[in-house]
Amino acid sequence: MDDKMTTETDLMYQTMGISDAVLQFGKEIERKLKSRFDAIDQRAEYNQLKVLHAMQKNRVSENCFQYVSGYGYNDRGRDTLECVYADTFHTDAALVRPQITCGTHALALALSANLRPGDELLSPVGKPYDTLEEVIGIRPSKGSLAEYGIAYRQTELKENGYFDYPAIESALNERTRLVTIQRSKGYLTRPSYSVKEIGELISFIKARKPDVICMVDNCYGEFVETQEPSDVGADMIVGSLIKNPGGGLAPIGGYIAGRNDLIENCAYRLTSPGLGKEVGASLGVMQSFYQGFFLAPVVVSSALKGAIFAANIYEHLGYRVIPNGTETRHDIIQAVELGTPEGVIAFCKGIQAAAPVDSYVSPEPWAMPGYDSDVIMAAGAFVQGSSIELSADGPMKEPYAVYFQGGLTWPHAKLGILKSLQFMVDNKLVTI
Repeated sequence: MDDKMTTETDLMYQTMGISDAVLQFGKEIERKLKSRFDAIDQRAEYNQLKVLHAMQKNRVSENCFQYVSGYGYNDRGRDTLECVYADTFHTDAALVRPQITCGTHALALALSANLRPGDELLSPVGKPYDTLEEVIGIRPSKGSLAEYGIAYRQTELKENGYFDYPAIESALNERTRLVTIQRSKGYLTRPSYSVKEIGELISFIKARKPDVICMVDNCYGEFVETQEPSDVGADMIVGSLIKNPGGGLAPIGGYIAGRNDLIENCAYRLTSPGLGKEVGASLGVMQSFYQGFFLAPVVVSSALKGAIFAANIYEHLGYRVIPNGTETRHDIIQAVELGTPEGVIAFCKGIQAAAPVDSYVSPEPWAMPGYDSDVIMAAGAFVQGSSIELSADGPMKEPYAVYFQGGLTWPHAKLGILKSLQFMVDNKLVTI
């Protein structure tokens, strides 16, 4: 960038409320990250080619974008898209539907479709994400798996956040039907797991109980690496289209990809016994689904750069960040332990102020459905709740960690982090 453009860009940051001290601090951090950003671009290039190859193989055409209503019989766009997902993730089949409302719904669907009364569900990675507690019945809820006679067991993680293999071996029993593995940390400060680590865990479990179903909650992890959990033995992978694979364009939806029989069960549970995948009209969202998936590898790379930038900014200021500033990335979420409710609120207000939508509103903690404490969420997004877009949230409880994710472009992710820091500085919560 020439000197004139640098000056003009700096003036734009000033116009956006970023002080020179914050801007220069950010520039110094960014300069040190060039080689890591280059490596992210290389992975994005590979993943972009992988998606493109699947689209070409399945002969995606303009006809795939047509509006289909009613029963949705013979919806070519819907059926072809599911083949594209299956080929990209190297699975037998996939279910990709706007009728799947969110990631929690996709997970609940996969679990309820493939578990029966008397079965046991095992989590070998400790506590699941908050919204799954009611799905499982850890917290009593209407329609939970527990109400249908499905038992639950979990093994705690070791102090370093990784798998306790002897405990997992002891927990496996004749009733264990399905093992659920959450790839991302959720509202915890454990590590997010690499595809390689997940593959090792699955191999360990399958060696002891070959018939068990291994399902991976893949939310926030798609296209971060060049492989997915389905490449290393997962029987099902599950995610949300308003996270990574929707590329910021999908207005709703979720996916489940995996073994034919398991996906067939999911389809019958989503619609009706006897109907399965044959019904479910796409209602005009297909172009957004296709285009979002096509763009997803590059969008995810922007979010990753933002996460790494945030980690290095806040680690330099003395905060604990998970993962730390140098660790390899396995999802797009960056946790920052700010230690106080005021810090979490200031951070989220900064992210909101950087948004293209609703930048003028001020996020406040509230009793959000599915959580056991008040939660603050900053998300001025084009799609409501889309966490592939610039967003940050966190539960208002110890250790008062905020979870930053998303950014459809690297420049926007960068502005969001600088704005969060500016709010921290202005509220005298940090000094640079």
